Formats: sequence, C-alpha cells, structure tokens
Amino acid sequence: MSVLRSIESKLESLFEGVFGRAFRANVQPVELARKLVKEMDDHRNVSVSRVYVPNEYTVYLSPGDRAQFSGYEDSLREELQDYLAEHARREQYVLLTPPQVKFEVDADLDVGVFGIATRLVRGSKPPQDAPATQPAPGHTMVYKPVEPPAAAPEPEPEPEPAPPRERVVLVVAGERRELDGDRSLVIGRSRECDVQVADPNVSRRHAEVQRRNGGYVLVDLGSTNGVEHDGERVKELPLEEGTRFTVGSTEIVFSRELG
Repeated sequence: MSVLRSIESKLESLFEGVFGRAFRANVQPVELARKLVKEMDDHRNVSVSRVYVPNEYTVYLSPGDRAQFSGYEDSLREELQDYLAEHARREQYVLLTPPQVKFEVDADLDVGVFGIATRLVRGSKPPQDAPATQPAPGHTMVYKPVEPPAAAPEPEPEPEPAPPRERVVLVVAGERRELDGDRSLVIGRSRECDVQVADPNVSRRHAEVQRRNGGYVLVDLGSTNGVEHDGERVKELPLEEGTRFTVGSTEIVFSRELG
C-alpha cells in the first residue's frame, strides 16, 4: 500500500473510531481531507521549473461542527497536515514550509457546511523563483454536503397473468361445440339438446356429457341404439383428450383445449 493510501486509510479509521461518534451527522474528517487536497490542486502556482502550492489552509466550520470535535482537534489537524504533505510529494509540488491547517468558527455556516481558504507563505529561506507571500488568505471556497439522489419509486408489480381457460369441445360432423363451464351437455336429435345431431339413428335425448371429479364422463340416457366406443357398446365412458365415440351413425370426438 502506498503512503498516500495508508494516510487515507488512517483518516478513514480515525473517522470510524474516535471521530466517528462526533461526525455522523456533521462534517466528516475524510471529506475535509479530500477538499483540502482539491484546494491545493486548484491553487497551484507554476514558476519556471517548479509548481508551488499553498502551505497555509484555514478551515471555517459552523459552531456546531467545531464543538463536535473540539477535544480531538489537535490529532485531526496533524492527520490533515500529513495528508497534504504526502499529496504534495506525490504530485511533485513545492511547499515553502510544511503545510499548516487552522480551524476557525463562522457563525453564518450551517452544520455540515464548511469553507476553506488558502494562503502561500514564503518562509525564512524561500527559493529565488518562489512567489511572494500572500498578505491574506484568498477567496474562501464553501463546501456543502452532497444530497443523496432521491430513491427511484418502486415499479408497480406486473399483474399476474390470467390462468389459461380450459375449453371442452365436441367435434360433431366437423363442427365444434363447446361445453359451457360445469353444466352437463345433452346430445340428441331434439332441438332442445345442447348438441343437436341430425341423424335418424340418434334418440331425441341420446347421451349426456357430465363433469365428475375434475374430469368428464359420457352417460347413455337409455337411447335406442346406444353409444359405441372402439366397437363396443358402453353405458358410461370416461372422456380423455381425443376420445372418439359414436351415437347412432355419427362419430363425435372429445377434446380439452387450453387458451
């Protein structure tokens, strides 16, 4: 791990440990460190052969934020100064003196909002091309906490698809006749039958399709010529998909369809 990452990890540990209790609803030390580095990068002063950066940083805090960590201020200041010095070394910036971090209170700031002002101080033996000492800190950059994006609304649940409906169909002489729900269906020559079969060998009320235990059964209603299945006369016939039976001289096919 690089020294820079080590310092970052140390700052994060510091925040989670001693300072974490103080900052969970206020300014975070890690955020201070990152914004101090940003101010260093933003206030570079390029000479002929060197890049000079500010060495004095004044952090303005609300009274509430300052009070939250007043007992740990010296430790935090040292951590931030080390962090700035390592960043300068990593970027090959020139510091005329070791970086200095100061904390000030600004009653106009809200909790969680802080400002940073930078200043370049020459020190006792500056290089010949070093910039002049700034008489006062520059413009104060104010940082506000970033509001988390609003949570996207939960999508409406997809409606459950309707279960497929079963259709019970009798195919009589090429014509389809659908059974209506759980009602029994009478087959015969009479016009009053549910399925009228124009066959003189079919009785007026010949047979009936009944619903039983989730299935279907064909029942002979005492017809003259009966019901045949596979060449044999039957009184009752369980109906399955594709079952064929004959009433009189007419063949009928039973079918169960989904859709």
